[in-house]
Amino acid sequence: MESSWILFALLYAAVVAFVAKLIIKRTKPNRKIPPGPKPWPIIGNLNLIGPIPHQSFHLLSQKYGEIMQLKFGKYPVVVASSPEMARQFLRVHDASFASRPSLAAGKYTSYNYSDLVWAPHGPYWRQTRRIYFFEVLSPKKLDLYKQVRANERQHFLSNLQALADELHEMVDEWFLLSGVLNIGDWIPWMNPFDLQGYVKKMKALNKKMNKFYNYVIDDHLARRVEEKDKFTPRDFVDTLLKMAEDGEVEVELTRDSVKALIQNLIVGSMDTSATTIEWAIHEILRHPRIIEKAKEELDEVIGRERWVEEDDSSRLPYLDAILTETFRLHPLATLLVPHYAIQDCNVVGYDISKGTTVFVNVWSIGRDPKAWDSPNDFLPERFLGKEIDLSGSNFALLPFGSGRRICPGYHLGLKVVRTMLGNLLHGFDLKLVDGMRPEDVSLEEEHAMEIEMEPGGGRGVGDAD
Repeated sequence: MESSWILFALLYAAVVAFVAKLIIKRTKPNRKIPPGPKPWPIIGNLNLIGPIPHQSFHLLSQKYGEIMQLKFGKYPVVVASSPEMARQFLRVHDASFASRPSLAAGKYTSYNYSDLVWAPHGPYWRQTRRIYFFEVLSPKKLDLYKQVRANERQHFLSNLQALADELHEMVDEWFLLSGVLNIGDWIPWMNPFDLQGYVKKMKALNKKMNKFYNYVIDDHLARRVEEKDKFTPRDFVDTLLKMAEDGEVEVELTRDSVKALIQNLIVGSMDTSATTIEWAIHEILRHPRIIEKAKEELDEVIGRERWVEEDDSSRLPYLDAILTETFRLHPLATLLVPHYAIQDCNVVGYDISKGTTVFVNVWSIGRDPKAWDSPNDFLPERFLGKEIDLSGSNFALLPFGSGRRICPGYHLGLKVVRTMLGNLLHGFDLKLVDGMRPEDVSLEEEHAMEIEMEPGGGRGVGDAD
């Protein structure tokens, strides 16, 4: 008798739930969602995404338009592929899309979303942003460490063959794993299986990087104990540790928080600048006339008796044009780090649901024929004589993002890549090996959070006399 009542209760609950669903469906207003391909059960549209996602998005946008909606598993994903759509998400509706999705990369490679890149929008993220703007990247701090950067450039130019150390390899792997399309992020019940092996790699990388950051922190703490009352902060790590110990913050800075913020500084300074310079060199080796024109400018402005310094950049418009064209065709982040809708929003007449992940395809925007003449050609001259904004206001050119989530270190990044590329062109004769033609220089891509050349793609280039 008791089992009959249980069965009746279950059937009654099922009928009530079904009827309620029908009523809600009928009373709910029709929503207009962006166009896009019809999703499959379980996988959604993941079957349409190849090994280089930004290229897959680009091809799909040719069919479905500058704003489209896909399904990754059961989760909605919106892709913006034009300057206007980028403006809508990054400026007009910036507040609605200021957070980050909870992906495995942020959990396992960034100390459980504790860094500036993956932290969700909220008090902790605002605090880390303030720390970077005022303690690392303020004009006063940049000027204070100007000589340090000059010394590091000289060290770099003197040790071109010694850059492939363990830390650089770890940073490369961090970018690669931060940009992967991990199936478990979108189909949660498959997450424990780690079918692609990405989570295993993320955990192994975190273990290696954790060892390095612990060494850095312990070394700084030991100096603090040794100097006692005479101790004064000498660098960013000292400052972070002092803030954590003194409680000079709104949200507690744990040891992992300190590691995450140190990591941001290291990966941002080491790999992003190097990748931009590599792309620029590959492009100009395919166009020898550009090398000659750049060298003429450097000889005229700098002369042959000294290296390029940061203050010279305003007098080197052609060098600046080369870098700007590199940012257009080979942006640091082909897809900006994904944004996440923290509330329902209507964008150009389309209803975007809370919880939607948004990708801005900067790679596609840089090839938009409506925004650029001859978009697939490397033409630095297109920027000569023009005021070019790289700070996020020109939505056809977004190498550092825009809005609340813009890269806070873009001023420093520009200083570094301008002087590095200038000195490589000024102090070295870059040429191809015998028998290699300019058109043989590879521009194949490998997907990561920032895009890189396919391994081996640069073989035979960049010889220096």
